[in-house]
Amino acid sequence: MGEVAPIEVRGLRKTYGALRRAKRVEALRGIDLEVRAGEIFGLLGPNGAGKTTLVKILLAIARASGGEARLLGRPAGDPRARREVGYLPENIRFPDFLHAEGALHYLGRLSRMSAADRSRAVPAALEQVGLFDRRRSKVNTFSKGMIQRLGLAQALLHRPRLVVLDEPTDGVDPIGRKEIRDVLVRLREGGATVFLNSHLLSEVERVCDRVAILDRGRVLRIGSVDALTRRANRWRISVEGDPGVAAAALGPLAAVTGGAVEVEASTTAALNEAIDRLRAAGVLLTDVRAAATSLEDVFLDVVEHGREGAS
Repeated sequence: MGEVAPIEVRGLRKTYGALRRAKRVEALRGIDLEVRAGEIFGLLGPNGAGKTTLVKILLAIARASGGEARLLGRPAGDPRARREVGYLPENIRFPDFLHAEGALHYLGRLSRMSAADRSRAVPAALEQVGLFDRRRSKVNTFSKGMIQRLGLAQALLHRPRLVVLDEPTDGVDPIGRKEIRDVLVRLREGGATVFLNSHLLSEVERVCDRVAILDRGRVLRIGSVDALTRRANRWRISVEGDPGVAAAALGPLAAVTGGAVEVEASTTAALNEAIDRLRAAGVLLTDVRAAATSLEDVFLDVVEHGREGAS
C-alpha cells in the first residue's frame, strides 16, 4: 500500500451566498488535487482564483459546499489530522513586548503544549529557522523577513508532518526571501511536506517541486516546475566562442538566445544530427539541455488560454 498523500482533494466545491441565487459566487468549481509526501508544492493563481478559499477548507476554517478534502489520510476537519499540520498565515503578528523565545512559549501555551514540551520545542524551532541567536531579542526589533521566520518557527513547534504557508515571502526583501527558501528546503530534506500558497512566481520556481495553477475556481494545470517550463522540441546548446557561428551552421531552425543557441529538434535523432553538424563545423559544445521558459510566462499563458476557453 502506497504512502498516504498529505493533501488529497476530490471534486471540491465552494459556493458563497448559496441562499441567494443572484449573489452566488463559485469560489471552487470541483477541483482535484493531490500533494505528495516530502515535496514542496506551490499553489498559484491570480487574485480571486480561489487559493485562500482552498487553504481555509483544508484547515477547516471554511466548510466545503461539495466534494472531499483530506489531510494526512483523514477528513480535513478531523482534529487528529489538524494536530499534525503547521500553519503560517499571510500576516502573522506577535506581541511587540515579547522576545522571540517568549512569543513561541506564549503560542505554545495557547496550543496547550506542556512546559516540558515547550522547553524542548521552542529552542529547536528557533534553531531550525536560524533565529536561535536572536531568541532574547524583542519582536519589535525584527525585520519582516525575521518575523516571517519566527512565524515559521511557531508553525514547526509541534514537529508537523505537513506545513501550510500562506504568502510566506510577501513583502520580504531578497535576503529575507533567501533565508525563508533555505528553511523550506531544510524542511523538505527532513521529510516534511510543504504546501505553499504564493503569487511570487520567481520564488515558487526556485523552491517548489510541483505546482498547480488555479483560476476562477478551477485547476488549469498541474505538474513539476521542470515539465511546465520545458519548451517542447527546443534544445539549448551552449558553445565556446561566438554562438552566431553555431547558429549559422545549423540553419533556419536555430537562433541565438542569451549567449547560447536554441535549436528545434523533435526527436533524439534530429538533436544528434544538429550536434554532429556543429562538431563538423569545428564548434566546441559545453552544454546541451532542454530549452525552458519562465514559470511566469507559463502562468500567464495558461491563465489567458483558460479564460479564452471558458468564455
